[in-house]
Amino acid sequence: MRVLVRSFGCSTNQADGAVLAGCLTEAGHELVGSVSSADLVVYNTCAVKGPTEDRMIEVCRRVPEGKKLIVAGCLPLINLERLLAEVKFDGVAGPAAGERIVKLVSDVLSGEKVIALDGSLDRKPALTLPRVQQSSVVSVVPIGYGCLGSCAYCCVVFARGRLRSYAVQEIVERVIEDVGWGFREFWLTSQDTGCYGRDIGTSLVELLDSLCRVDGDFRVRVGMMTPNMVMGILDELVDVFRDKKIFKFVHLPVQSGDDRILRRMRRSYSVNDFKGVVDSFRARFPELTVATDAICGFPGEGKEDFERTLRLIEEVKPDIVNVSKFFARPRTAAAEMQRDFVFPFDIKRRSGMAAALARRVAYEKNKQWVGWRGDILVDEIGKASGSWVGRNLAYKPVTVKSADNLLGKTLNVRVADAFPTYLAGEIVK
Repeated sequence: MRVLVRSFGCSTNQADGAVLAGCLTEAGHELVGSVSSADLVVYNTCAVKGPTEDRMIEVCRRVPEGKKLIVAGCLPLINLERLLAEVKFDGVAGPAAGERIVKLVSDVLSGEKVIALDGSLDRKPALTLPRVQQSSVVSVVPIGYGCLGSCAYCCVVFARGRLRSYAVQEIVERVIEDVGWGFREFWLTSQDTGCYGRDIGTSLVELLDSLCRVDGDFRVRVGMMTPNMVMGILDELVDVFRDKKIFKFVHLPVQSGDDRILRRMRRSYSVNDFKGVVDSFRARFPELTVATDAICGFPGEGKEDFERTLRLIEEVKPDIVNVSKFFARPRTAAAEMQRDFVFPFDIKRRSGMAAALARRVAYEKNKQWVGWRGDILVDEIGKASGSWVGRNLAYKPVTVKSADNLLGKTLNVRVADAFPTYLAGEIVK
């Protein structure tokens, strides 16, 4: 059977999709690259935001008559009611379906309509399952599923559940195997890598220390960490980041520059806590890349609250700010704060201001890299013909030009120019 597997959303979802494709390939199905050439379509969906959910519904509705459709991922657990009302599908599965996708496909092909959501919140597929990776250089490795937070705006907890960490040895063995296959960059992914191991008596520090002891020439990018989960292990975490195998990159979502709004969001840290974590990393690693997130228009956010977020961006100067407009998600505490909702016009205006400031700050930060010389690991094909994208020690994207295939190679480069989202480099002979 010709099957299309397409994943949307976060890196964890991409990792889940690689396993779905791997299990179906091992079961004898043929993977294809388009809806038109597929007999059966598996969409591994995201629904973290309202517009994303709208897009997923529309994508699913566009699957032509006569083709089987399985909707997997987060959407079925976040808004099954809407899926049932608006999409004609043949099967449904939750996130991280793993090898269960094979039986689901078999049942659908036999004519059944299957809703297989039982146990989704407890699921943790084996890291040894077959995978079809999208990259020959980057391996996305889930270190756990779920989180320990209770954020007022978050619907992902309904799809991913509470924390379920993999053992350190399981992750180490997965990395060892992938290094043997030639992968050179590893993304450690989870809903919150900062809380890794708290359910099984270990920590992110112990995991990173073990990974740094693995033989091979590779690099590790640590995924998103909430500030409160980092604070208890901060000194040890900064210390383990010294290893050359770890990119000097941290993703610490602050969400708001106002403590009152953070409390309404149920974020268990203050603005000063966030700044303290950033300062501790930067004191050791001045070249550090800091990524953060900001939500504009959370219920109750006034003009001064929003201006504090702008001031925080100006003060901390993150390299990356993922700016989001607030959208109320089903069954969340924030959806019940209707009388405090911010007008859509104001949300749009604020998000535009925050995005413009973030872009200016990013450009300022990137200009500081002009003239830098050092190594990059090429992990991506560039958008322009003959261009390649590599990552330096701080995970900064550096583009270079070459007629040769550079994927997976380490190059010595000099940064010649800077742009808001990347650096332009020249290969040093």
